[in-house]
Amino acid sequence: MKHKPLLLFLCGAVLFGAVGTIVFGQDQTAKQSGTTPGAPAATPVVGNEIKPMNEAMPTGTRIHPMFIDVMALRGLKKPSGTGGSRNSSGNSGNVGMSATVNAFATEVQADADNPSLEQTLPLWTFRVHSSRDGDKFSGAMVGQDPFRNPGKTTVPTKVIPLIIKTKNVAVSFDPNTGLFTTQPGDNTFNPTRPDNVCLSAPNNVSAKLVQESPIFKEAKFVFGGTDVGTTQYLDAFQRANFWNALEGDRDSYHVLLGPVQFLDPITLEVPSVYGLALTNGQLLGPPPFCTPMGIVDINWFDTYVTGTLIPSLAEDVDPTNLPIFLVYNVVWASPVDNLFTCCILGYHGTTGFPIPTQTYSPADFDSTGFFTLNATPLDTIVLSHEVGEWINDPMVSNPTPPWGHTGQVGGCQANLEVGDPLSGTDIPSITMPNGFTYHLQELAFFSWFFRAHSIGVNGWFSDNGTFLTDAGPPCH
Repeated sequence: MKHKPLLLFLCGAVLFGAVGTIVFGQDQTAKQSGTTPGAPAATPVVGNEIKPMNEAMPTGTRIHPMFIDVMALRGLKKPSGTGGSRNSSGNSGNVGMSATVNAFATEVQADADNPSLEQTLPLWTFRVHSSRDGDKFSGAMVGQDPFRNPGKTTVPTKVIPLIIKTKNVAVSFDPNTGLFTTQPGDNTFNPTRPDNVCLSAPNNVSAKLVQESPIFKEAKFVFGGTDVGTTQYLDAFQRANFWNALEGDRDSYHVLLGPVQFLDPITLEVPSVYGLALTNGQLLGPPPFCTPMGIVDINWFDTYVTGTLIPSLAEDVDPTNLPIFLVYNVVWASPVDNLFTCCILGYHGTTGFPIPTQTYSPADFDSTGFFTLNATPLDTIVLSHEVGEWINDPMVSNPTPPWGHTGQVGGCQANLEVGDPLSGTDIPSITMPNGFTYHLQELAFFSWFFRAHSIGVNGWFSDNGTFLTDAGPPCH
């Protein structure tokens, strides 16, 4: 199955340097004790419930999102002169986000002699001479070096289900402005509770479905007739990614998530200005989608995750592991009442100062069918996108020659984000022992970004063979 929505990346990264990372806020001021200078103190955790405050986006935070342009997907075109914006390269920019999302270029931080990185995640560094533009690039990935020191890496993973409570409901929509009209109305999105509307028993608890998914459990993966092993999806991808470099070490090369621990859920009560719910599946016209679906302001949310949630989880979460903040049928935008800014379905990021130390990833498990024209839910597509990108660009700092005009990238981008070039394209679905059929995104290989000769499985440039050549001449 292949989803083919029109997708758009959030910024023209190439304009600002070789690294297409994103930072919220205008500078990288130090963040001490999880707080932002000048911002209110973080709300304490009382039991498992957190009542957020209105805070500014923390500095020292970098994220990279998975973005679906819902207006384009559903054929709701932006009229001339309303809401749209363009950056100076002429590529379409994301509407309404320019005040808070800024491109940020940084030197590669992965260095084998940097002890602070060695104390965080197990990373290996690469240096490659790209045949696409003749330049040399360096970066860091999670795991062991498949070229010189292949072996097994296991990263402890903490999954934190977030119960999201919103206080407004969209009651009408203006396709000319992209704006929702709202009225008060409470909705709760709980990944740990059964949902018999958008899911069906016995597979009706999204957190349990994630726990039993090929993201964390073993499944058999065969790419183009080549058996790459029975393992987690992203481990299979990474093995296929470096297949011809590994040669005799293929069976012993692993980048695994484990042990995987699901922590107690945490409740976030979203201030009314920062959240809303769509409860009418016909509100945007055909095709209908399953409701409710929540939209939360990404600036408020990420501030809260990095400034309050991660510090509050210090006994369980630290820079040596990966925290995944799991939401159910909730996406992000800013502002939340304008569909021109929607929707971010997940992202991976770093937080810390003076260098990013804690990696993390919020991700949506979608059962609404909102993001596909055939109403097929995305389920674990978002998580496969984000974990794959986290492995290959954990510090959101790996530069590449410019590429673009594919997947969710309408313009040009210049970073090693393996999900973005193929957002909207899946590998064959996988039915797990629980009887649920999971969807996983196809991902681009290392070779696609850098070189004309593939070291990936089958000589491919992506794990389902959509890309059979590299990204071509540098994007303009």
